[in-house]
Amino acid sequence: MSQELDALLARIDDHALREDLRRSIDQVRAKRTFGLVFERHLPERVTLPSHPVRRGVKVVRRDGGDDRTFVVRSLRGGVAAVVAENETIEVPVEDLVVVAEFGEPIYPGLKHLGSVDRGGDKPAHVVINAENHHALEALRFTHAGKVDCIYIDPPYNTGARDWKYDNDYVDGEDAYRHSKWLAFMERRLLLAKELLNPDDAVLIVTIDEKEFLRLGMLLEQTFPHARIQMVSIVINPSGTSRGGLSRVDEYAYFCFFGAAQPVPLERDLLTDDEPNRDYAGVRWLSLMRGGNAWYRESRPNLCYPILLDDSSTIVGVGDPWTGDDESNRPIEIDGFRAAWPVRADGRLGIWRVDRNRLRYLAENGFAHSTGRKDARGTWTVLYLLKGVVDSIESGELTVSGRGLHGEVLVIGGGGKRTTIPKTVWNAGSHVAGGQGGTVLLKNLLGGQSRFPFPKSLYAVEDSIRIAVGHKPDALILDFFSGSGTTAHAVARLNKQDNGRRQSISVTNNEVSPAEAKALTEAGVRDGDSKWEALGIFEHVTRPRITAAISGRTPEGGPIKGDYKFTDEFPMADGFEENVEFFELTYEDVQLVDADRAFEAIAPLLWLRAGGQGPILYETRDPAGRRLPYAIGERYAVLFNADRWRTFVAKLPDTVSVVFVVSDSSSTFTTVSKELPPEVEAVRLYRNYLSTFEIGRAWVEGTVR
Repeated sequence: MSQELDALLARIDDHALREDLRRSIDQVRAKRTFGLVFERHLPERVTLPSHPVRRGVKVVRRDGGDDRTFVVRSLRGGVAAVVAENETIEVPVEDLVVVAEFGEPIYPGLKHLGSVDRGGDKPAHVVINAENHHALEALRFTHAGKVDCIYIDPPYNTGARDWKYDNDYVDGEDAYRHSKWLAFMERRLLLAKELLNPDDAVLIVTIDEKEFLRLGMLLEQTFPHARIQMVSIVINPSGTSRGGLSRVDEYAYFCFFGAAQPVPLERDLLTDDEPNRDYAGVRWLSLMRGGNAWYRESRPNLCYPILLDDSSTIVGVGDPWTGDDESNRPIEIDGFRAAWPVRADGRLGIWRVDRNRLRYLAENGFAHSTGRKDARGTWTVLYLLKGVVDSIESGELTVSGRGLHGEVLVIGGGGKRTTIPKTVWNAGSHVAGGQGGTVLLKNLLGGQSRFPFPKSLYAVEDSIRIAVGHKPDALILDFFSGSGTTAHAVARLNKQDNGRRQSISVTNNEVSPAEAKALTEAGVRDGDSKWEALGIFEHVTRPRITAAISGRTPEGGPIKGDYKFTDEFPMADGFEENVEFFELTYEDVQLVDADRAFEAIAPLLWLRAGGQGPILYETRDPAGRRLPYAIGERYAVLFNADRWRTFVAKLPDTVSVVFVVSDSSSTFTTVSKELPPEVEAVRLYRNYLSTFEIGRAWVEGTVR
């Protein structure tokens, strides 16, 4: 609105009248005594060079000579008739590029680009090439309220053409630079708000001095119930002067939601000194035995149910399961929930200790559940090793109380100590140009320098550890993933505590300004293969994450160097993790509604079910007819609702989500009632379509 008013005022010739009106308008603007005042309705859109130009889509001219947005009326012989402002012109299709304007519904899909498989049955890390606003909209369908931690490093708005708004670079001369940045951030934070678990989650946003004040107020306004703290992180001890004091730090806002609290670390991060000696940390290990050999048949006496009350506290144990059909094992015993050692493939495994030992551990707080079901449909149970238990019982470690699920809280004595991190971090591992940043990224990419100013891997690792170090099954999202540091940090955390955390990373495939200029001069255009190969997703993020997990550079050689600080081992070892790479696609709503776009929607169903195991695509019989259903270990899809009885009968007890393709609400209700109560039923495509058809008031910042 301010832009329009300023434009109208400029058209008034009478100087005195113009100034009187300006003063009156300024008085109205000043009536807001607290909070941010910025242009929420600034337009934002994204170009889609790989999207086909077809009838009804919005397009702009590639050459930029006409900044109007057109609608394609018809196509004939490689020429499009396009309409704007009641004017119809004809333009060669190759001179047009499709655009998606924010605030309009989109119908997303995912195109699978490749995999790295080294993690066995672990959930896969997901890396998506997409405009992050639209990726967040897609994740509303798959992960609403499920995310444990969001870590983002958004553009800092330095005025040095470091980011784009509405497809144009924003520089220091742009009068609406701050409004554009705030509108850009608010749209994405409002979507992120829908994804975070309101009962227990952490949002981390890094920034520098250019926008930290505005960001702080924006976070306060967007998340009024969060507990927000700002941390100062020394990233360049040598300092950088911008005409004033020499800056050595940047900032990170930590927003804690619900029951979330900072996880104690072994160092307070204020210095590189030894850990504070006032607190003792103990390492909790998974009670379920890992490894390929340890199924129920190997040690039947170690496959027994652990009984949990309504607060998920261990109250007892049951008898070992002796039946043949593991799907018939009891899910409740004497009114208590039964936690079984369910492996990732759905079969029963074994616990590490026998029933008598587990009773003793639980009664004394040396074993506890994590408090909620995981992707396996059961509860993770953690326990303390005998050496730690002996140290507690001898008084070397002191118990200060019990946690939410009956676990001991330990202070004093020997062993590893932990403390709450400080709000100023001055650790050598956090230097951006050091062993965790520029040098490490060059090693991963075979000595090539492809990305300026990467975050220190260890700074990101410490940030995420503070948020979810106590959650071995946490889900972490980064929708400004840049070079892919967050996914790398999550893999390191998993290695340190045998965790199964999963990350989702989103980045676009923008090329740098210098590369864009050189490519344009060479006649290469956005969307061409040569252009796309130099984008950040293809040139940096994907090869960096692939290298980190595999231990091999893009050229195939072993990565040189060792990881430092928290744990040291050769980078060439890689990690036992899985990664899936995707590109966001924009689907035709009519094709989706007609069940003709399942291949694009299938990865979203896989993501909603936990992102573990294979993606279920439709399969056909020798005659080319679609089979009536697809059933996996984690989820299943019913294509032909007439076959629901056979479908339900064949479902394994490891399935947690069932997708039913049906136009009939009564049929969907019938199928839903026949499913176990713990299985989520989702109606396709009504649930999918309604997610993206909901009114877009929040896109413009009007919903809080």
